[in-house]
Amino acid sequence: DGLDLARLGQLRFAPPDVARFPCLGLARAALEAGGNLPNVLNAANEVAVGAFLEGRMGFMGIAAMVDQCCSDAAGADLGEPADIETVLDVDLWARRRCHDLLRGATHA
Repeated sequence: DGLDLARLGQLRFAPPDVARFPCLGLARAALEAGGNLPNVLNAANEVAVGAFLEGRMGFMGIAAMVDQCCSDAAGADLGEPADIETVLDVDLWARRRCHDLLRGATHA
């Protein structure tokens, strides 16, 4: 019916494996960098996951695309997320950048 935590008895946690889950490391780096990078990461991830679900790229291409888009954002003049218009502009920039990457490159 649902998740019964009492029935499980105990949970064990281990440190996250960023080699196995590279998007986790990318998300942490974006949060540490701040500014518009978390916004770029979110938009890039949404486009990349959508492309994977549509069969346009492989699963490992998700992290590669997010990483590339975040790297490209570092060299772009995206300003600071001072208002909703800037946030929406950055989101659109990241989505367009990912679509450009999808058209111009093949991801594993």
